[in-house]
Amino acid sequence: MGFFDEYIKKNFNIQDLEKELLELIKNYNDEKDSYLLVYTSAMDKPIPYIPLIMDDYYTIYDMLRNVKSKKLDFYIETPGGSGETAEELVRFLREKFEIVNFIISGEAKSAGTILVLSGDDIFMTKSGSLGPIDAQVKIGRSIISAYDYMDWLNKTRDIAEKEKKLNPLDATMVAQISPGEYNQVYHALKFAEDLVVEWLPKYKFKNWNITETKKIPVTLEMKKKRAKEIAEELTNHAKWRTHKRSIKIKDLEDIGLKIEMIDNNQKIADIVYKIQTVIRLIFSKSNIFKIFATVESKLFSSATPIANPNINIPKTTPDVIEIDVPCPKCGKKHKIYAKFNPNPQIDKEFILKGELPFPKNNKLKCDCGFENDLSGIRNEIESKIKKKIII
Repeated sequence: MGFFDEYIKKNFNIQDLEKELLELIKNYNDEKDSYLLVYTSAMDKPIPYIPLIMDDYYTIYDMLRNVKSKKLDFYIETPGGSGETAEELVRFLREKFEIVNFIISGEAKSAGTILVLSGDDIFMTKSGSLGPIDAQVKIGRSIISAYDYMDWLNKTRDIAEKEKKLNPLDATMVAQISPGEYNQVYHALKFAEDLVVEWLPKYKFKNWNITETKKIPVTLEMKKKRAKEIAEELTNHAKWRTHKRSIKIKDLEDIGLKIEMIDNNQKIADIVYKIQTVIRLIFSKSNIFKIFATVESKLFSSATPIANPNINIPKTTPDVIEIDVPCPKCGKKHKIYAKFNPNPQIDKEFILKGELPFPKNNKLKCDCGFENDLSGIRNEIESKIKKKIII
C-alpha cells in the first residue's frame, strides 16, 4: 500500500494534514541534523501566483532570518517563475547559511532548476525532476524559447553571409527585429546561463578536488568549464524539445551533474515521500495553492473562490461596500470594506466598527496562518462597480 492510500484511509482533514506535515519536518530535522524548509506550489491550479515570485522571497526571508542552524535543506516544488527572485534567494541563503542543500521529489522547473543548481548538494527521489532553463520571452503575442530565437537568428545570419541573400519569408521577419528586441532575448538567455556558471563552481563543485576516473587534481578552470557545459545543455531547447520536459537523475548525470539519490536512504526517503504525499492531499482538499513551512512556522496561501464571500453590491455607485470573507481553514469570518471615495472619515468609521480595509496586496492573512488571495474578489467588485477600489 502506498502512502497516498495510507493517508486516505486515515481520513485526515486539513488540520490533521497540517500537523502531519510539521511532524514530518521535525522527523527530517532529527534524522539529518539539519533545518528543513518546505516551499511548494500546487502545480496544476490555474492561479497567477503559482510560480516563484518576489513575494515568495520576502516570505522565505522572514521565516528564515532568525534561524540559528547553519545548515539548510530546501524542499522545493515549483513550475518556475522569476529568475531574478531565484538570484535574490540565493544571495540571502548564502549569506545566512554555511550549507544549503536542495530536496526534489516532485518538479522543480525553469527558475526552480536555476535555484537548485546553487546547492552544495542536490538530493532527488526517483520521482523528482528538474527542467530546462532556456528563458521564455514574449515576442509579439507569442511566448517563445530564447534559445530557439537566437538559434534561428544565427542560422539566418550564416545563410545571409554565405549566399548574400535571404528567402522572402526570412527577410521579412529579420526586417521586423529591433536592436532592443534582440538584446532582450540575448540577455534573457544568458542570464540563466551566467548564474549557473557562477554558482556551480562556487557551491556544488567546491569539494570536487580530484577527477573520479583519472584522479587528476581539479582546477578552477576545469570547474568553470564543466559548469558552462552543463548550463549550455540545460539551455539547449533543441535537446529537450519542450520547456516543460522532466529531466531525471540519469539525464542530469549524463550531462555531468552529480545527484544524490534519496531512495538509497530508506528512512529519509520515507519521510520525503510522505511530505510529498501530504502536500498533494492538502492541495487536493482545499483552495491552498502554495505552502511555506518549517518546524517553527508555516504559511499556507489560499485562493478564495469568488462565490464564497458575501458581497453586497448596490445598484447605484456606493462610497463603500462591505465584504464577509470566511477563512477556508478555520471558518473565521473576516469583515472588510472597500471604498471608492477618498474621504478618510470612511476609514475611521469602519475601523471603529472592527472592519479591515481591503488589503493593498490583495492578500488577507488569517490568525490560523492561512493567506487568502482576494484578487478574484477585487476583480469582481471593480468590474461591477466600474471603479477602482481606493487603497
